[in-house]
Amino acid sequence: MATDLRSDTALAGSLRFSVMRLARRLRHERSSDDLSLNQLAVLGTLARNGATSIGDLATFERVRPPSMTRTVACLEETGLVTRQPHEKDGRQVVVHLTARAKEVIEADRRRRDAWLTRRLAALTLVEREQLRTVAPLLETLSNS
Repeated sequence: MATDLRSDTALAGSLRFSVMRLARRLRHERSSDDLSLNQLAVLGTLARNGATSIGDLATFERVRPPSMTRTVACLEETGLVTRQPHEKDGRQVVVHLTARAKEVIEADRRRRDAWLTRRLAALTLVEREQLRTVAPLLETLSNS
């Protein structure tokens, strides 16, 4: 049991280091637009989940609602989101992506996917198959 714990601790350290380095490298490939990583994350959440309340966005992004309100205000000023009244609760607003935001998101994803595709091409077929197996596990870890 102690051996398993040590090996899991070593695995955790190795994964943390590798995932952080990969994330940093992918951030480096993002567009040079003036959007912060938080703003891009909010746009990505809206793209995945559709129109969402500020409270739900704050929960998804694990920030406080006042912080999300400021982020949404900045995105609204740049024309990337709009706010509309909630259908059933007049105290809330629902945040929607604009067509421009969808273009920004797609361009950002294409740029980073192209970089990662080039890096994957340098791996062997076996290594790429291993990553195909591991990718869903990393998704599970990231959602827990």
